[in-house]
Parts: sequence; structure tokens; C-alpha cells
Amino acid sequence: MSLLKFESMLKTNAVYFFDLVEFEEIIVHYLDAGKHALAKKAVKLGLQQHPASVDLKLLQVEIYVFEDELDKASMLLKIIERLEPNNDEVFIQKATISSKQGNHKEAIELLKKALTFTDDKVDVWSLLGMEYLYLDDFKNARLTFIKCVHVDFEDYSALYNVVYCFDMEQEHDAAITYLNAYVDINPYCEVAWHQLGRQYFILEKYKKALNAFDYAVIIDESFIGGYLEKAKTLEQLGSYKEAIDNYLITLELDDATAFVYLRVGECHEKLLNFDKAISFYKKAVHEDPLLDKGWMLLTNLYYLEENYQKAAYYISKALKIEEDNSLYWRQYAEINLKLNFYEEAVTGFEKCLDLNDDSLEIFIGLADVLSFLGEFNDALNTLIKAQKVYKNAAEIAYRLSGLFFILNKEKYGFDHLIAALKIDYDYNIVLKELYPIVYDNKKVQKLLVDFKKAME
Repeated sequence: MSLLKFESMLKTNAVYFFDLVEFEEIIVHYLDAGKHALAKKAVKLGLQQHPASVDLKLLQVEIYVFEDELDKASMLLKIIERLEPNNDEVFIQKATISSKQGNHKEAIELLKKALTFTDDKVDVWSLLGMEYLYLDDFKNARLTFIKCVHVDFEDYSALYNVVYCFDMEQEHDAAITYLNAYVDINPYCEVAWHQLGRQYFILEKYKKALNAFDYAVIIDESFIGGYLEKAKTLEQLGSYKEAIDNYLITLELDDATAFVYLRVGECHEKLLNFDKAISFYKKAVHEDPLLDKGWMLLTNLYYLEENYQKAAYYISKALKIEEDNSLYWRQYAEINLKLNFYEEAVTGFEKCLDLNDDSLEIFIGLADVLSFLGEFNDALNTLIKAQKVYKNAAEIAYRLSGLFFILNKEKYGFDHLIAALKIDYDYNIVLKELYPIVYDNKKVQKLLVDFKKAME
């Protein structure tokens, strides 16, 4: 009633009298609703009618803090503190200002002082816990939030923060002990069962995790988070059909998400239902076109099915989103090799090296394609770079030998061939496969025979 009266007054420019309690209710309502301009007007009018009210002054401080007028807030707090030196709200607001200025240790001391004056300790503990979190002091934060939960077992925000602290401390066994004690007291709390399941999942105790998630969704049949975690756990247990069923329940309960479509697709892929997997991957990228993982999963499936044209199309989609991913460029190169697009394959391998992916397979792949294209000097330079990283790799030594022979540098060819034979004699088959002319060379054949006899 007082709210309607106040808003009527604003429309008519009339001035009505409100008692102190009415003003406080009006201001708090506007602050909670995020209507700070109206709260500001109410505070101004309230202080005109009740200039001595400390509670209204404190609400004025709250508005100053919200508007980042921290100096004004601090000055007004000094005045209030002189009037009421034991007012807990003064120290809470001081702590809020210190926190906004990044002085979290100071904020903690102020909140501790507020605790000595307040009867409502839970709200102060909650603020204190957050200050500890700002300092990454997870132990004290956890102990503080536990106090909040002890007073109100349905303070799920504090419960989440307790578990978050256990997570950050990597104290998962301790979290399980705490949550089991909690559900003994509050057994119908789906949030607690959900968090308990998460802890078991992290420790790879999947059957216990599944049991906890089952309780969560039994308590609340519309608990989307419970179904998601249950589905993920079923995947870990290899129960892909049941996992799909639980993922699909989340689609019935809420709007579709690319994540769920992706997970369903991967479950179908593991069940070898490739057509269904592709269907769900396409739904995922339709839902989120910037989901590069979705494009890659499509790429991989079409590659497995030897549909290299479509694989090439989808890998290009992934690369447009994340062009600095060497794994994508490696796949790009492999696909183009299958399509006999050798120049594109070279580009793919070179991009990998530019992105510091200097694995042996990349060097070898690039060198072999360059050799096939007749770019023997470029292939040679690639292998020389590779040998600096992989000093005793037979794969490199045999290729260097073959290239030196092709470039009519026979001495270097024999030097590298001998080095290669010492590393792995049997691997000389690569010379036959890649450089048959060199392999059939009589001098090379004699060296292979002589070397084999010497080994015997």
C-alpha cells in the first residue's frame, strides 16, 4: 500500500508523509528490484522527513557504494559511526568499500568486528567467506561457509561454496565425508546428492556417482544437472544407450544445447550408429556454428567412412574457427593426401610446424609429399631440420640417404645409409618403398648384403 502511495506521489508531485518503516520497505523493495533511481529518490525524501534516521543514512551509503561514490560513502559512515559506534551495518558497509578497493584483508577484519555486534551472523559469515575466496584462502572460506550451512541446511549457495572450496583444495575424499554427513541430516536435498555424485565422478568411482545422481533425479524429476551428470557417468561405465536416454530427457526439460547434441552424437558413434552420430553432430553445429569440436567430429567420421570430400569440407569449417590448432592442420593435411591434393597437404604440414608441432610424423609427412612433388631440396632441408630434433631416427636417416643419392651426392648418400643401417637394419624397406631407384643401385645392394653378413 505504501509503495502505491509513494509512486502516486511521484506522478502527481504531491508530498505525502511516510513513517520510517514505510520508507525502509520502499527503499529495500527498489534496491532488490534493481530500480536504483527510484531508491535514490526515496532515500532523499526519507532523509528530508527523518533526517536523524541512521537506517536511512545506511541505505544512502549502500546507494553510494553501488554508484562507486566510495568517498561519499566513507564520509557518511564516519558520521554514522560517531552516532552508533556498535552498529554492525557500519562495519559491513566499511568492509564492502574495502573489498571494492581490493583491500580484502582489511575487509575481513571489519567483518570480524561486525560479527561482535550482530545477532544475524549468517549474512556476515557469507560475506566473510567471499572475502576469503577473493584471497584464495579456501580453508578459511570453507570453514566459514560451513557455519552458514550449519545454521540453515537449505542455504544451497553456501553449500555450493563449501564444495567449491573442497574442489580447489583437491580434498575430494573430505568433500564426500562432509556431503554424506549432510545427506544423513537432509536426505531429500537433490543439490547435495548432485554434488556428492560429482565428487565420486572426479575420483572415478562411477558406480557410486551413478547412485548419487539417481537419488538427485528421483528427488527432483526436473533436475537437468542431475540428468546431465548421470548421463556422463553412464558413458564412463560404457552404458551408452542409457546415457543417450538421460541426455534426451534434458532436451525435453529445457532448450536444446550444442553440448547435449554433441554428447548424444558421441554415444551413437561408440555404438557404431554412424548415421545417427552424424545427425546429432549436425544438430550441434546448427545450434552453435562456432563449435569447432562439432565440425571436427563430423570430419573424423567422414574420414573413417572414406568420404574425403565431405571430410575436407568440415575440416575447413573447423579451421575457420580455430586456425591456430595444429591437430586440425594435421587432419587437413591427411585428408588432402587422400584426395591427392599434394600442394594443400604441404600447406597443412607446414602450418603444423609453424605452430610448433614438430612431431616426427609431421616432418616425415612433409618430406615425403615434397619428394613426391619433385621438390627434393625442400624435402632434404625439412629432414635436416628434423634430424636436429630426432638425432637417431631411422625414418629420417634412410630418407636423407635416398634424397642425397637422387641429388647425385653419393658420398652423403652412403654416409647416411650406413648411419641408418646401424640404427635399424630392417627398416631399410623404406628405401625400397620411397626410392626404388636408389634401392636397386648395385652399390647400395652390395652394402646391404655386406652389412647383414657383418651383423651375423
